[in-house]
Amino acid sequence: MFNNLSDRLSDTFKNLRGRGKLSAADIDETLRDIRRALLEADVALDVVKEFISNIRERALGDEVSKALNPAQQVVQIVNDELVAILGGEARKLSFSKTPPTVIMLAGLQGSGKTTLAGKLAKWLKEQGQTPLLVACDLQRPNAVNQLQVLGERVSVPVFAPEAGNGVGDPVAVARQGLEKAKKDQHSVLLIDTAGRTGVDEEMMQQARDIRDAVSPDELVFVIDSMLGQDAVNVAKAFRDGVGVTGVVLTKLDGDARGGAALSVATVTGAPILFSSTGEGLEAFEPFYPDRMASRILDMGDILTLIEQAQRAFDEEESQRLADKIASEQFTLQDFLEQMQQLRKLGNMKSIMSMLPGAGQMKQNLENFDEKQIDRTEAIIRSMTPLEREQPRVLNGSRRMRIAKGSGTTVTDVNQLIQRFEQAAKMMKSMSKGGVPNLPGVNPAMMGASIGSSKKKDKKKKGSKSGNPAKRAAENAGLSYNPDKPKGSSFGL
Repeated sequence: MFNNLSDRLSDTFKNLRGRGKLSAADIDETLRDIRRALLEADVALDVVKEFISNIRERALGDEVSKALNPAQQVVQIVNDELVAILGGEARKLSFSKTPPTVIMLAGLQGSGKTTLAGKLAKWLKEQGQTPLLVACDLQRPNAVNQLQVLGERVSVPVFAPEAGNGVGDPVAVARQGLEKAKKDQHSVLLIDTAGRTGVDEEMMQQARDIRDAVSPDELVFVIDSMLGQDAVNVAKAFRDGVGVTGVVLTKLDGDARGGAALSVATVTGAPILFSSTGEGLEAFEPFYPDRMASRILDMGDILTLIEQAQRAFDEEESQRLADKIASEQFTLQDFLEQMQQLRKLGNMKSIMSMLPGAGQMKQNLENFDEKQIDRTEAIIRSMTPLEREQPRVLNGSRRMRIAKGSGTTVTDVNQLIQRFEQAAKMMKSMSKGGVPNLPGVNPAMMGASIGSSKKKDKKKKGSKSGNPAKRAAENAGLSYNPDKPKGSSFGL
């Protein structure tokens, strides 16, 4: 979502590099570029004014003039102020001392409240809580059924005494849901309320009635990050009409300009608690203002990436695989299992975007084909256990059979084996403390390129081709295509 803003800010900071001292004119020019970039990103005007004012005050002071590297100091100031307008320090959910903790979700129709309810229920369950979902959106067609389906997917019970579709009293349902949560000893009560296509008094009154009936510990405002300038008016209306204790940003994976995300915390005065980046139930994470600021400034978000990896990867299994790599026993079957765990992290483009300098790989990320992972998995699954354990047995007929079984070509199979062997050499070198520079292997993707070869077989009869490159390839049991561009290992 912040790609355009990140590009604009990166270009602005490039102009400051190499300058031993920054004049007032330099700083004013930089601030003009930053102001323009923020306004084009649909950030609220009042927020932009305060943001630029705070940066100017610090940049023109001794903080920059006495710095050894003024340009880096300006970047640090911009980072600090971004963190401030995003809410400052991260805040966790406030849990009640006497269960259940009541969390009420409010927002416009289409903001993603119902899907967010399922994601939040799943996250709470992973934290050791016992949530109960309550279907109080009785206006939108099939809203109750949607919540029931989500509850079933995350194995969380749903209290839905009314069918909805315009029938039923949401206030009574909320009150009954609270009683059921107390009776069944649920630790958290999640209330999904109705939205409207616009802010109106009827909507606000219903939300106030539900609020008064259940006295929520958290009244969470769910906002669509793609709203732009309209987000400011909506946020103010909910702040004044219902009262907001926290905010959740949805659809952060969209291609809008992101002004809502940079405005809503300042406008509502409430912290951003969570962010949602896709339709999948796993595309949900706590919001950290400092990490989001780092993403915007193209400095990466390694901490979030590490946390996601810790949830997806089994520690004992990782240790077992590390031992196999060290002993040169890593096989295609092991790689398949690792690739399946890697996919638990979510969309590969989102994962790569968390790396520092991801903005410089923007074109590569946009051209990345997620289906390449599916093709790689299909090829390995079409192999027999012996072929996965010992890729050296893959002769021409076996490769043709695998290609047909996986819906790919023999060339695709050959390239996978070639990349596996290249990665094997790299991993072998890494286990000894070195990092080789192998053709066709992108060192930046080493974490996603796992493999190890068996010890070399006894010398076989070599190819008699007059082309040295072709002869070397055929001796390794590979196809030779000088016009085919080489990619990173396993196509990742």
